[in-house]
Amino acid sequence: MDRMKFDTPDMTAENVKKLGELFPGVVAEGKVNFDLLRAMLGDEVFGDEAYEFTWVGKRAAIAEAARPVRKTLRPCPEESRDWDATENLYIEGDNLDVLKLLQESYLGKVKMIYIDPPYNTGNDFIYRDDFTRSRDEYDAEAGVYDQEGDRLFRNTDANGRFHSDWCSMIYPRLVLAQNLLADDGVIFISIDDNEVAQLKKICDEKFGESNFVAIINWKGRGGRQDSKYYAAVHEYILCYAKNKSCFRAGEEIKSGDVYPKYDEVKKRYYKTQLLRKWGSNSRREDRPNLFYPITAPDGTDVYPMFFDKTGGQHSNVQKLEGCWRHGPSTMKKNIEDGLVEFIQQSDKTWIPYEKIYAPLEGEEKTKKYTTWIDETNDGTSVLKNLFGNVVFDYPKTPTLLLRFIKMANIEDNDIVFDFFSGSATTAHAVMQLNAEDGGKRRFIMVQLPEVTDENSEAFKAGYRNICEIGKERIRRAGDKIMAEAGEAARDLDIGFRVLKLDDSNMNDVYYAAGDYTQDLVRKMQSNIKEDRSDMDLLFGCLLEWGLPLSMPHAREEIDGCTVHTYNDGDLVACFDEHVPESTMRKIAGREPLRAVFRDGSFASSPEKINVFEIFKLLSPRTTVKVI
Repeated sequence: MDRMKFDTPDMTAENVKKLGELFPGVVAEGKVNFDLLRAMLGDEVFGDEAYEFTWVGKRAAIAEAARPVRKTLRPCPEESRDWDATENLYIEGDNLDVLKLLQESYLGKVKMIYIDPPYNTGNDFIYRDDFTRSRDEYDAEAGVYDQEGDRLFRNTDANGRFHSDWCSMIYPRLVLAQNLLADDGVIFISIDDNEVAQLKKICDEKFGESNFVAIINWKGRGGRQDSKYYAAVHEYILCYAKNKSCFRAGEEIKSGDVYPKYDEVKKRYYKTQLLRKWGSNSRREDRPNLFYPITAPDGTDVYPMFFDKTGGQHSNVQKLEGCWRHGPSTMKKNIEDGLVEFIQQSDKTWIPYEKIYAPLEGEEKTKKYTTWIDETNDGTSVLKNLFGNVVFDYPKTPTLLLRFIKMANIEDNDIVFDFFSGSATTAHAVMQLNAEDGGKRRFIMVQLPEVTDENSEAFKAGYRNICEIGKERIRRAGDKIMAEAGEAARDLDIGFRVLKLDDSNMNDVYYAAGDYTQDLVRKMQSNIKEDRSDMDLLFGCLLEWGLPLSMPHAREEIDGCTVHTYNDGDLVACFDEHVPESTMRKIAGREPLRAVFRDGSFASSPEKINVFEIFKLLSPRTTVKVI
């Protein structure tokens, strides 16, 4: 019976493993032989000079993105709203650690990310990540601390590493964020003049220049008269797709303008285009994830193949591997929706085409969104209307986020993620749009519990940190949206589960032989910290197994033991001491996908072996682990 690790993945070790699979022999005892790798690839692929963007601390920032953490997310139902039914999350904690913890549960599942990170103007506080200097050096330099004492500092332009510190802060977070995006996902990043050039280079490196979508200009404020030469009136939003060939941008409806009818029978017309990509980046090696089989009407597999004629001679025709226009998930949906048409050739092969329908009579015309947004930022007035005073500085307006959600074509059950959530404007916008069109979009907010200034309106109103403001904003905005929408918002999800970042649920039990005492031995009989509840352990297991954190959860008593069932059997857990065999048999009889118990659930090693045999007999496909 395997034991759970409760560590985030070591991405460096995984990359080394992949390298060894590609080039057997270059990895020995976990180390890469770069001289051998160089010889296998050929010296011409290595060079002393290359076009690249770098800064002091970049190597450490890259390493930080891959470094595992031994932490967890602890559920807080008492601070949540509608815990049992909601599919939204609000997570308190340093977003770097949170992003690492979410890698398994939300890998490739997020449709849109929006972040509004610190702008690095010379006065703003940015996150302190201990990349290059000692803790004492950082503490001496920092002018402000969060509740942990070391995560925020004022990065003034007098600092010799003014840009480097900011780049080192944002880089690992973007590395981890990209992993969470779906193939057709997109990220929007708000920024101003100070770091837009650096941010563009970092995004080109991490998302790929080919996945750059646009730089959006937002005239969201009046002229800043503190500008030295010209009054700045706009900010930037950088937009990158995870895979631009899979990304479908939303389109803006032209108000009051509808398509005319086509003919008397109102037949819906469509045109077709080749489903295989052509032109630039159309070979398998350009987009490996877009080369996969789809099923033709006769049940055969169809791949995106094409013929390449070299020199114009028929004898030189080669059949090459290409790419589809869409990723597997989008392709599956399009086929199910009847948007793919297969045409059989004379040689019995099939060529698939994508149907592009003309609109029906009465459907509104659309146009592409532009990269210029000309609207005033009324975020402060929106927040003031909710709270009665100004509890947060410079919040974004929900209408701006509504626009991005529409631009990203976010639909039912898609996840919108904001890991610099501030006053939770993004959550407000998601709920608002769901109320308008009946959608089921979900949000995940992440925010460091930065303390509020004692002289601020927020502190005077009783809000001791930014997370308290964000959670209350979601509550008040949800109530207001429900009241205004009435019956149309009856099924609107305005709840959220609160989770808080904390140290691991498990005690550190690694001691030298001479350090063992009777008290220590007694403590080690349970490797779980005394202040941790069943719910803490359950959610630690969800992270370990990579399960979403917003699924239904039920608790029940079976033969005197508390049993947790997550998402109707994705995971069943019992953390009681000395669980009787009758309980184990009833759990196994339900044939869950996964089951987990604490080590203390078994009185002896033979009893543990017996439980393994029970599951092997009654539910052989269940993966059983202990903590």
